[in-house]
Amino acid sequence: MMQNVHLAPDADEDDLYSGYNDYNPTFDTEDLENDVAFQQVARTSHGRRPPGTAKIPGTPASRPLATGFGVGFCSVVFLMKMRYLPKNDGVARPMTAVRAAGYTKAAMRGSPFDPLGQRRGPAPPLEAKNVDSAEEKIRQLEKKVNELVEESCIANSCGDLKLALEKAREAGRKERVLVRQREQIASPENLDLTYSVLLNLACQYAANGMYAEALNSYQVIVKNKLFTSGGRLKVNMGNIYLKQRNYSKAIKFYRMALDQIPSVHKEMRIKIMENIGVAFIKTGQYTDAISSFELIMSMSPNLKTGFNLILCYFAIGNCEQMKKAFQKLIAVPCEVDYDDKYVSPNDDPHTNLLIEAIKNDSLGQMERERKSMAEEYIMTAAKLIAPVIETSFAVGYDWCVEAVKTSQYVELANDLEINKATTYLRQQDFNQALETLKMFEQKDSNVKSAAATNLSFLYYLENELAQAANYADLAVISDRYNPAALTNKGNTIFAKGDYEKAAEFYKEALGNDSSCTEALYNLGLTYKKLNRIDEALDCFLKLHAILRNSAQVLHQIANIYEIMGDPNRAIEWLLQLISVVPTDPHVLSKLGKLYDNEGDKSQAFHYYYESYRYFPSNIEVIEWLGAYYIDTQFCEKAIEYFERAALILPTQEKWQLMVASCYRRSGNYQKALEKYKVIHRKFPENIECLRFLVHLCTDMGMKEVQEYMTKLKKVEKLKEIREQVSSGGTKGERLNARLKAFPETSEPYESSVCKEIDVSYIDPLGPQAERPKTAARKRAEEDDFADEELGEDMLPE
Repeated sequence: MMQNVHLAPDADEDDLYSGYNDYNPTFDTEDLENDVAFQQVARTSHGRRPPGTAKIPGTPASRPLATGFGVGFCSVVFLMKMRYLPKNDGVARPMTAVRAAGYTKAAMRGSPFDPLGQRRGPAPPLEAKNVDSAEEKIRQLEKKVNELVEESCIANSCGDLKLALEKAREAGRKERVLVRQREQIASPENLDLTYSVLLNLACQYAANGMYAEALNSYQVIVKNKLFTSGGRLKVNMGNIYLKQRNYSKAIKFYRMALDQIPSVHKEMRIKIMENIGVAFIKTGQYTDAISSFELIMSMSPNLKTGFNLILCYFAIGNCEQMKKAFQKLIAVPCEVDYDDKYVSPNDDPHTNLLIEAIKNDSLGQMERERKSMAEEYIMTAAKLIAPVIETSFAVGYDWCVEAVKTSQYVELANDLEINKATTYLRQQDFNQALETLKMFEQKDSNVKSAAATNLSFLYYLENELAQAANYADLAVISDRYNPAALTNKGNTIFAKGDYEKAAEFYKEALGNDSSCTEALYNLGLTYKKLNRIDEALDCFLKLHAILRNSAQVLHQIANIYEIMGDPNRAIEWLLQLISVVPTDPHVLSKLGKLYDNEGDKSQAFHYYYESYRYFPSNIEVIEWLGAYYIDTQFCEKAIEYFERAALILPTQEKWQLMVASCYRRSGNYQKALEKYKVIHRKFPENIECLRFLVHLCTDMGMKEVQEYMTKLKKVEKLKEIREQVSSGGTKGERLNARLKAFPETSEPYESSVCKEIDVSYIDPLGPQAERPKTAARKRAEEDDFADEELGEDMLPE
């Protein structure tokens, strides 16, 4: 029994409780993370842990505890409890189940705090890529091809089609190099990249109008079975054939594409059927087109298809089907509740500002465009079928109006009525137009204003300014913000000459609608009338910014610069004008006149000649061209123009004298003499003709010289008597003054003294028609003029 009794030790012996801080390695919690057996037990919750070796032999804790749950389970439970017991090793243990940042077993052993691992030093350098490897070269080449395709698409979107095609071609070349490199290393093909390159190349060919190359590129894609979606591109091929007007092939490819597109893609199939219908219309196969459009209207009706269906029935003349198709068209939902969406439910200023702000956003603009397109389709269809679906176009319009009133487009009924009145105007039936428009006087303000505006314009065309002013006032009162009504009111005031007040109405119209081009143009004309040239120029320049190719605006700007004394600027604008109307003879002659004033005869001749080529009856142009050839010593060419002038104005002897003068200047005296004789027979009282006959006959030694001298004296005496009668002067004084001014009849003509007639010569008596001669006039021609007494019957009848 004494073997279990222990005596108290002495003071210098070991502590009785020594060794209790020592523990079996089984209870070592610090190395549990590295204990494979423990981790396996913790994962599987079964198994036995093999007995461990004691760190300090001879302790009772070296034997495993025997429990009914097994050694492994007991060890785990015990160790989990031991984790929360304090240890006297000088390191504080965390009192939580989750280890705090930085508290690891290394820290417990005295390691410094380094949660980011900065003591480990820098990371090892990355492994350098092998740029010479085949895989890397292929990867870089793929990247380059993708970049080229993107650049091609961006250039196309920017409108640079040539650059887009160049990039697409370069991408195609690099893609073929890439394919060859893949074949060398047996790398799998990148079909998506090949497809995108070929498709982009085909699209760029088509955009540049190279349709044959585009079709070849599409064929490469379509024939390759590896491209699963290549069949859809037959739609693009059909579009190209449609542009080439090869409608049979276009229909063929559209149908092939339709067969390869699954029925789940309903919208795409409908668009292809629309293309098929349009192609049938191009070929005149309206029955087949009707089949396609009817199918679409039964599946998914839309405005464009409904309008095309009406056109087909109109082409074949089926009036009943036109009515049915029109009813289908107005039954298509517009899907735009524009009027209701932007109406404020209350008077909240914040809400009103918000509504005003979103009215002009992209969605609002799209809604307005859709609504405008629907109204345009319906109005055009009504105007097309109204004259043919009934006995008269008025009855047809009435049917269309009633049909529209029962649809969602009820507001278009009034527009159709006004359009009916406009049709009457085109048919010159003003009374019916007036009656139709007067029906709107009892309607609401907007409709009344539109009708009154048309009535005002109608009366203005008929020059009934009082009625035009009355209806213009009615239109303005009904709708003060109607720019057309204000413009018509300004026109009626302009016609009366009150330009200041007219300008006020035009300004008000522009204030309501700054895009009212009629008001802006009329305001410019008003400023011209008021001699406010700078303001007029400003109006027309603003109008030119809106209407870039308006011939009237360009003409007004050029005219204003001419008024301002700036011919160079006027010429610049006239040159722009002839680019718009290159065959306008008046613009060409105006350019010739300006160049002539500037001293540039060559340019003046060019534009005068072009004007003559387009309008060979302008006397001013003919006269200038004839004078130009005379100045340049080409009298034979001038004869052509003066003969044409003589044909246009046969009663004016001036042009025939010009022809004779040209013969004389060119040295052809015989023809000149014959021409003067013809002129004398037609105009026997022309003094200049007789003078030239006298001189020519004298130089040529002809016997008729005495006869022409006698006639010349008679005509001169007759002219002097007429002047005396008209002015009341003395006969002797006028005769002496006239005789002193005349050269002697014996003076040689052109042999020593050259006396030419002026090319702009006009007979003082004015144009003379060939008049019958009286008995007294015959006697005066037969007898000597000096001894003959002239009677009252010698005066012009």
